[in-house]
Amino acid sequence: MDIEMNPNRLVRFLGKLPEEFTKRDIIRFVEANGIEMINFRYVGGDGRLKQLNFVINSKEDLDMLLSVGERVDGSSLFSYIDAASSDLYVIPRYKTAYVNPFTSRPTLDLLCSYYTHEGEPLPSSPENVLRKAAESLKAATGMEFEALGELEYYVFSGKHEVYPTDPQKGYHESPPFSKWEQLRYEAMKTIAESGGLIKYGHTEVGFICEEDQEMEQHEIEFQAVPVEDAADQLVVAKSILRMMGYKHNVPISFAPKIVVGHAGSGLHIHTRLTKGKHNILVEGDRLSDTAKKAIAGYLRLARSLTAFGNTIPLSYLRLVPHQEAPTNICWGDRNRSTLVRVPLGWLGVSDMVKDANPQEASEFATQGEKQTIEFRAPDGSASIHYLLAGLVVAARHGLQMQDAIAYADKLYVGVNIFEDENKALQESLPQMPASCWESAQCLLDDRDIYEKDGVFSPSVIDGTVEMLRGYDDADLSERLYGNTEEIHKLVDEYLYCS
Repeated sequence: MDIEMNPNRLVRFLGKLPEEFTKRDIIRFVEANGIEMINFRYVGGDGRLKQLNFVINSKEDLDMLLSVGERVDGSSLFSYIDAASSDLYVIPRYKTAYVNPFTSRPTLDLLCSYYTHEGEPLPSSPENVLRKAAESLKAATGMEFEALGELEYYVFSGKHEVYPTDPQKGYHESPPFSKWEQLRYEAMKTIAESGGLIKYGHTEVGFICEEDQEMEQHEIEFQAVPVEDAADQLVVAKSILRMMGYKHNVPISFAPKIVVGHAGSGLHIHTRLTKGKHNILVEGDRLSDTAKKAIAGYLRLARSLTAFGNTIPLSYLRLVPHQEAPTNICWGDRNRSTLVRVPLGWLGVSDMVKDANPQEASEFATQGEKQTIEFRAPDGSASIHYLLAGLVVAARHGLQMQDAIAYADKLYVGVNIFEDENKALQESLPQMPASCWESAQCLLDDRDIYEKDGVFSPSVIDGTVEMLRGYDDADLSERLYGNTEEIHKLVDEYLYCS
């Protein structure tokens, strides 16, 4: 990675990549750049980043803070921690440091990990579950797991009379038909400066106009990075986007559904398995057997993965046919009607840039390295660290399934399953859950797989099940059908989910 062009101020100042940051590096940056405050940030049980503020009183005080962290009330952060023994430590991870772009005083933020009163990683904390999942996969297979998210969101604003956008026609629209490009540009720049490796941004399909209000859908997609970094980037990015909305006085929502009949907001996750930094999803110009086994794992655990990726009743107003949201368990190549999609990956193609630019003496060298596998069910309510940990567990499970390739082959489809002529095929495929209540039961059915090797603790599984069942939404879709007023109430309740 080019350090000189890196947007993260710490990377440029220190002349090293984040994974190489030390405590002394952080102190040196603070001293040289007039940093006056430190924020500790950590994910709470609701999926949002929490915050603890510190004034820097001295170099010794800063050294101590970075060395031993601070204590917090775990029972106020997680519902499954008892108030009688709730104290937890939060310990900063130096590689996550970035300059806070919104504070009035120069401030450095660091993401933290949770530790118990005995100084051990908290078994149930989101970042530790994900770390255990990645370690378990590597120990069992020698493989490392990389991921990237497609972060979709709506910007709410007053109605614009000029250059209107047609409903469901917002995909890759540009100004003046797109009205909130500048907010997205600013957010992308700020996310990049905070350590997020962004691939691109654009407007999405969704455009909703109701009376005096418009809702414009956008997406920011990241680059594939080690799975723990991918989770950190997404939670920071969501926090930054919300702050951008607050700054510009426009609500920003990641809710899975805003208006029935219009595109919802997903959180598609692209995944990649590597060995020695080499992408092993491909062999030559075709998908590898390893990739098919991982796909089998995603399909096998698809129903229970909704417990971490689709966590509110609104999620199941998005998972309906004909909205490019998956309702059936299947996979395909370049097929947006499937749950798992193998997108274009520059396999079996020639040097296209040479054809487009005859004067260019380039050499095509990306064959296969960019290939990913996309899991399309999750949405903006996802518990990001648990979701990614679940996908790692699913990949490991698929790699260890005896009949994995046959299982994957059985669920491969090469057509749009939502077309009328393919109705019989669609009805023959396994179905995704239709409610949080059903998702909870799926998680209970698969809990042994998630708890294998101590990756997910029983308290996380039990706590997730209790939360999902608490919505009592088993027949919500039937109760809400055609009831616009009640749907609006549900949207308002979960507009700022996770």
